[in-house]
Amino acid sequence: MSNYKIETNCVQGGYTPGNGEPRQIPIVQSTTFKYATSEDMGKLFDLEANGYFYTRLQNPTNDYVAAKIALLEGGTAAMLTSSGQAANFYAVFNIANCGDHVVASSSIYGGTFNLFSVTMAKMGIEFTFVGPDCTEAELEAAFRPNTKAVFGETIANPALTVLDIEKFAKAAHAHGVPLIVDNTFATPVNCRPIEWGADIVTHSTTKYMDGHGVAVGGCIVDGGKFDWMAHADKFPGLTTPDDSYHGITYAEKFGKEGAFITKCTAQLMRDFGSIQSPQHAFYLNLGLESLHVRMPRHCENGQAVAEYLSKHPKVAKVTYCGLPGDKYYEVGQKYLPNGSCGVVSFELKGGRAAAGPFMKALKLAAIETHVADARTCCLNPASSTHRQMTDEQLAAAGIPAGLVRLSCGLESSADLIADLAQALDQID
Repeated sequence: MSNYKIETNCVQGGYTPGNGEPRQIPIVQSTTFKYATSEDMGKLFDLEANGYFYTRLQNPTNDYVAAKIALLEGGTAAMLTSSGQAANFYAVFNIANCGDHVVASSSIYGGTFNLFSVTMAKMGIEFTFVGPDCTEAELEAAFRPNTKAVFGETIANPALTVLDIEKFAKAAHAHGVPLIVDNTFATPVNCRPIEWGADIVTHSTTKYMDGHGVAVGGCIVDGGKFDWMAHADKFPGLTTPDDSYHGITYAEKFGKEGAFITKCTAQLMRDFGSIQSPQHAFYLNLGLESLHVRMPRHCENGQAVAEYLSKHPKVAKVTYCGLPGDKYYEVGQKYLPNGSCGVVSFELKGGRAAAGPFMKALKLAAIETHVADARTCCLNPASSTHRQMTDEQLAAAGIPAGLVRLSCGLESSADLIADLAQALDQID
């Protein structure tokens, strides 16, 4: 289905039923799979045949949905994980081991930052964080001989910075390492990072891809373009025999198109088991079928709300790359010409004292830690996720006490603006 438009692939990609087979992707709710002989199963364990033997590694339902996401992103292979955090961990750990180094944008989701700077640091992998707006020279200075990857987010959560993908890809490739891009907020509907030079794309499918807040999940997509054998000394896990799989050399046996995902499944999913459940994969696919319809509406609402807030006297600042004059407007027009996402960040002039009555007065926008949902939701970090920090500490972290993150859903933009207006009226 690679010749079809993205709208068609959202609906029908990844699964083509045969004569008399289910029209919907079937939920294969089974932990195990039966074989006639040990020899048949042995071929699977030797990676000599395609098939399934245990859902902790692979499941047909998951593979159908992963194939759809690979198609949407323009990749060659993909795998589902239990969450976006698992996807980012697997994507990096698949090529970086104890003693290795990774360059990452400092403007990334806080959970991912903690995963890298604390948890993976305990595993002996060191990260150097660079600003998304760093110069080419500053980016170049971050690399080391043991650097194995570069990581960034298309649209950062919650900072809403926009990554200059080509700049980061150029630097990564000059040092013989892949660029990994988390494309959760943009989705392939609004940006396909592989077309701009990214090699691996990750997603928290919990967000826009699911779109309804019903299933936690993640995904990794391989662009299939990075030549692992050309940099064999940097990636021995892919370019030398794997003793745990009978001496298979992934890059030789599966090529650029399949080596990364095959190793990620055969090694990491086997050992860590962060599989997405078939039931959740089924829910995810239902969300994907309308992704191309929902994303323009999310962006339309985000743009309308951002424009309204930017003119309101009680709002100090609005961050949204669709606003002319926004710091990331130009780079946003380059990578996201059809819209970015529905998430808008704004700062109230009254700080913490203003945020309290504003949040309490909202009627349509629900107070949640979630984003990228069909229903509008919002969060004031100072009173929730970051409530342990003082106003001074919040300011130093770039999260002022009056900051509100608003995720615009699919409701009427007029109703959303009216809700914001009446809530802003409650601020003295």
